[in-house]
Amino acid sequence: MKKYAPLLLLFLFIMVAWEAMVGPSGMSVNIDGDELHGPAAALVGMLFAGGGLLIAGIVMLFVGVVLALVFAGLGVLAVGGLALGAVVLAVMVSPLLLPLAIPLAIIWYVASRARKARAGHDAVKPS
Repeated sequence: MKKYAPLLLLFLFIMVAWEAMVGPSGMSVNIDGDELHGPAAALVGMLFAGGGLLIAGIVMLFVGVVLALVFAGLGVLAVGGLALGAVVLAVMVSPLLLPLAIPLAIIWYVASRARKARAGHDAVKPS
């Protein structure tokens, strides 16, 4: 971009010089039936075009903020709904899993006791 900036400025300067030497262009703007000609028309046209772009930028900014808030709110609601669904599912399934949970708890207890006994035996053993 740094290479093209001087060339772009030179081109714009040449265009301004050409316009100054050759004379005013045939620019005309029609506002509610009134014709504006010459440099004033170019100025008014740029003013209205710039104003339209400014308004469009502000509108896009506000639309982005509203969409961010809406989607963030929907995301919070979706995560909350999934969490509530998981809790409801766990409450519904927990009585059905009780026959499976009792043998698993016994196996876990026996395995942890054996692991503690083995760790205690290894600690007493001299090196």
